[in-house]
Amino acid sequence: MEEIQCYHCGHFVPKSLRHKEQYYCGKPECQKARKAAWKRKKMRDDPEYRLNHQASNKAWFEAHPGYWKRYRKKNPKKAERNRRLQMIRNKRRLKRDQEEANGSLIAKVDASPTRKIKLTGQFWMVPMIAKVDALKVYISEIPDSYH
Repeated sequence: MEEIQCYHCGHFVPKSLRHKEQYYCGKPECQKARKAAWKRKKMRDDPEYRLNHQASNKAWFEAHPGYWKRYRKKNPKKAERNRRLQMIRNKRRLKRDQEEANGSLIAKVDASPTRKIKLTGQFWMVPMIAKVDALKVYISEIPDSYH
């Protein structure tokens, strides 16, 4: 029986329990991750969806003046945490923009999302950019007791 590994939690799902295009298991946290991934892709790829989303947010914001000011006042720890995280995001964005402007960014190494997929066996690593021979590698799982 063919199984797929859930993109979020890494557990295997038997073919009989899933649709052929299903890549997430039925756990609520995995479905939440699936929906978030769908929304990120839709926001990136569909300009009309993105504009509708922005218009909806703007309408809500105008209908609830002062909401965020009251929220920050009522939740000072969350507000401070968000300020710290925003500083980190700003630094990353600035660094990325500088690298792109300098032309030093050749390839984004973290382009694909991290998935808890446990692959073992023999694989061929085939280079996609430079002319280098393919490399045969053997991947095996490190037991938890080793950590």
